Amino acid sequence: MASYLIESFDRLPFGGAEKARRYATERYRGAAGLNWYDCDPTLRFLMRRHLGDGFGWAEPRLREMGALMGGPVAAWAEETDRNPPRLEKYDRWGRDVSEVVMPPSFEAARREIVATSFTRPDFVAEAKRNGVDPAPMGVAWSYLLDQADIGMACALGTGGDMVVGLTEMFAPDDVKARVRELFAAGEMSGEAAQMLTERSGGSDLGALESTASKEGDAWRLNGFKWFASNANGSAFVVLAKPEGAVDGVRGIAPFLVLKERRDGSRNGIRIRRLKDKLGTRSVASGEIEFTDAEAFLLAPASSAGEGGDGKGLARMMELTNGARLGISMMGLGCARRALVEGLGYATAREAFGAALIEQPLMRRKLAELIVETEAVQSLVFDGYLGRPRLRMGAALIKLRAARLGVTAASDAIEIHGGNGYIEQWPVARILRDAQVNPIWEGGDNILCLDVRRAIERQDAHEPFLERLTQAVQRAPGGDDATADLVNERIGHLRDAIERWRGLDRPVAEARLFPLAQYMADVYAAALLLEQAGWERADSGEDRKALIARLYARSHLADAGPLRAIDAPAEDLERFKDLADGAFIGG
Repeated sequence: MASYLIESFDRLPFGGAEKARRYATERYRGAAGLNWYDCDPTLRFLMRRHLGDGFGWAEPRLREMGALMGGPVAAWAEETDRNPPRLEKYDRWGRDVSEVVMPPSFEAARREIVATSFTRPDFVAEAKRNGVDPAPMGVAWSYLLDQADIGMACALGTGGDMVVGLTEMFAPDDVKARVRELFAAGEMSGEAAQMLTERSGGSDLGALESTASKEGDAWRLNGFKWFASNANGSAFVVLAKPEGAVDGVRGIAPFLVLKERRDGSRNGIRIRRLKDKLGTRSVASGEIEFTDAEAFLLAPASSAGEGGDGKGLARMMELTNGARLGISMMGLGCARRALVEGLGYATAREAFGAALIEQPLMRRKLAELIVETEAVQSLVFDGYLGRPRLRMGAALIKLRAARLGVTAASDAIEIHGGNGYIEQWPVARILRDAQVNPIWEGGDNILCLDVRRAIERQDAHEPFLERLTQAVQRAPGGDDATADLVNERIGHLRDAIERWRGLDRPVAEARLFPLAQYMADVYAAALLLEQAGWERADSGEDRKALIARLYARSHLADAGPLRAIDAPAEDLERFKDLADGAFIGG
């Protein structure tokens, strides 16, 4: 095709082989088809750091996963986006069967992903037998999958840990056994879903209307969930109010609802319709009606043996932090994929006498994307693997990561120009998918309110600030100015939190957003310095120190009256170091 175009347009008066070469199709490979492990030096850096001596055993398996995600899974994701799930509401006799029919591309992807997942029980056991911590590999698996299809990630992981954990704590023994059988392939098996949202209020869960009535050691659940992801799952955590409970947050309790009743018959679960969504089309999201559905209370019974203990929602919200980290990883996956697509396109496309990647303004944009993506990468991996786990960490990480997925995808479209706005090119879907991440598991305002609860009820800012201080102490020598700046901002952040606590309640709530953003800024800068210290000790290199310096300069430094227009241009001078350390093209 490319050679035909070159020969054909060479005959035009103003055409020629040199111009035709600009649109030779084989030059625009994009990310699909690459090995996403091999082309990602930042992931290899993190795996070396977190796996230690286990890296040698792990790397061949990581490489195989990179080939799978960048190859077949990425291709299947595009096919599923074009041919999404459909609902077969009734059978030929007019009976409501509410069956979700998944496209063959989805089923092929799910089979392969579940069979090779680093989170499946047999793999975890094998890693441990070889003295390897499986946790970093599980995080890498999610990171790679989310670059291909965050909808699939949602379909596989929507509340699996929540379903299994709560069932083991509270369900009858026979129900526990059934759930163990459902999740024999691991929590990321696609069997779970959580159903919270109702028409009466999205994040205002206290306004929900679904009701549960006691029936022996089980319950009958009736109600209507307005937005339920993974509607084709087999095990659901559903929020409802037991009869007689208070009509508010304290009246809410979580219930387990299985697709089949104990006696094997079909449970009272009806799908009204599937949502016609902007993106994430590979996860079947729908409106679910429960009609006398058999359910099991996932909370301690009250002293009277009825309802919950009034802490059901709070208990679920604790588990929700894990889901928020999952959404954060989805935002990072979208950002990473957008970055790779942007770098690949800018390398291949020519304008004004040179490749786009050689143009100073394009280098500035790409350098910014590299720095912002690696900053969020540091946050997300710390959320999963850092110790101690920070109470407010998940909210702050999601606040930053989910938004970056959207802005990075938008930047990638702009880098592609008009091509980026066309669905046949890869970046349009990234933007459509990424837009859901700021919504799932709480929007920015809900995350900010969670930060407030953490500060006011648990003084959670104290271990948070201590974590930041410790991270900066591990910074490499030779760039004291950046470490001094971040340390100074940690002190300023403490002052800001104390000042915020003295504000009038309405003003304090309104100022939560800039406060949380400030916390995320300093958090990421401190983690990048910590990574830079490890890199210096491990290899003697200073690329992460450059990333930390550029990030701190952008987010924490006083820009001055000239808005840093005359600041050092390290993003241009060392662009090759930035780009080569972010992506190795195919």
